[in-house]
Amino acid sequence: MCICINCKWVDRCITYHDVESNHGVNHICDLPDFKAKKPYIHVNIVKDNGNYKTDWDVQSCESFENEFGKWSKCNPGMEIPA
Repeated sequence: MCICINCKWVDRCITYHDVESNHGVNHICDLPDFKAKKPYIHVNIVKDNGNYKTDWDVQSCESFENEFGKWSKCNPGMEIPA
């Protein structure tokens, strides 16, 4: 799972904005202004019902600042992305 869901910067992060684009989901922020330092993005290719898709997860980042539940605070009532 992407560490971004518990990061203080998730609602302003350019890297997370790119991850959202790659997942084809709505953006938390249309114009992010925070540039993450040395994010490490793990890309998995998974087979889903005979089709292949990519899964993008930030696994480490020097800018990460823990704020548990930050993504959920920005998206009340929505299911956390898997």
